[in-house]
Amino acid sequence: MSDDPSARATMKSRDRDHDDDPAAVARGSAASALPGPEWPAWPEWPADPQQAERMRAWLAIATQAESIDSADTRLFAKLIAARDARAELALLGLHVNEWHALRARHFDRAPLAALPLPVMPGEHVGFVDALRALLMANVDGAVHIDDARCLATIIAHACLRPDHLWRDLGLAGRDEVTWMLTRYFPALVALNVDNLRWKKFLAAQTAFSLGLPPGPAPGCPGCEDYGYCFPSPR
Repeated sequence: MSDDPSARATMKSRDRDHDDDPAAVARGSAASALPGPEWPAWPEWPADPQQAERMRAWLAIATQAESIDSADTRLFAKLIAARDARAELALLGLHVNEWHALRARHFDRAPLAALPLPVMPGEHVGFVDALRALLMANVDGAVHIDDARCLATIIAHACLRPDHLWRDLGLAGRDEVTWMLTRYFPALVALNVDNLRWKKFLAAQTAFSLGLPPGPAPGCPGCEDYGYCFPSPR
């Protein structure tokens, strides 16, 4: 260190400014959340740079430093980051009380920002409610019940969007969806004996739960593979 008193004063001032700047502190904490050789297999680190940056930011404000070792915290950081990167938090479908409770469990150092009003499913509210109920009827007793409720809501709303479920959720692929569903809803996963695509399977099981014939999820018709999953009768 320099013996120049003015230089020492300048360095102290810079250190103090950094300590008092929440954004700077968050950036420093986020650096420690970068994936490394010890990063677990699931969930995978996002390939999308914007989602990866937001996931780093959410992990930097995890409830405790060791929370990044929690698969559940990492999963919610990734799901939230997928929407946060595009200013689409409302598409998670979470109500304000669910959002605040989720943050308190996993990210209680997050600034208390208002969540945009959830995008209401409108004509598809019956589907969303039925799928959420189906998922919760098959929840694993080892997971936090309120985390399961939030995840069921996020999945149900993702099924309203026109792509593969893994893309709608911001996950890496089918295997990551399988890991997530097995962690939270293993009894339901066990029913997919035909290895159907997950959105198609969840829509079919939702229909069965209502005593209806199987059909596409609301978002399926807009998917590039709709004709493959639901071929037109000849």
